[in-house]
Amino acid sequence: MNTDGRSLPRNSWLSRGAPLDRDDAASRISAYIYGNILVLAALVPLVQAEKYVGVAIVVGTAVSTFIAHAFAEAVGHTVREGEAMTRAEKVAELRNSVPILSSALLPSLILAVGWVGVLEHRTALLLAELTVLVRIGGIVFVIGRLNGERPSRSWLISAAALTVVAATIVGVKVALTH
Repeated sequence: MNTDGRSLPRNSWLSRGAPLDRDDAASRISAYIYGNILVLAALVPLVQAEKYVGVAIVVGTAVSTFIAHAFAEAVGHTVREGEAMTRAEKVAELRNSVPILSSALLPSLILAVGWVGVLEHRTALLLAELTVLVRIGGIVFVIGRLNGERPSRSWLISAAALTVVAATIVGVKVALTH
């Protein structure tokens, strides 16, 4: 049950069949957005890189972000609770961080298709970037569903706005770090 007394959907990518509380759902959505933004930021400069390094950079970004996120959450927990996480809490936090890893899956596959020559490198890179942008905007639909709302035109507007904000964040990151 969530804080409103409603059960969150079963069998979604968020819950793996078990009811998911609102805090865990929020944690997973946060990790999902964070992972996708960092994967997109890793993809953008690859236009100037050799095609074979793209998959390694995207996977490396996701894995290192996953580890850093889980570590940061454990430290934050220690500050909030005044004690270290239990084993069960560590496992739960790792599970909540998995969406960071999932953010690299499809872009890596698309880049791999480009690497073996089925797609041109630039085409594969563009498709991978578009895939991440669609994933970021699409989270609006998951959030709406979790809130028990019916799909509406405002969802599309919110998805577009979220995508623009994420792309702006990526632009700032790329401009400041590359």
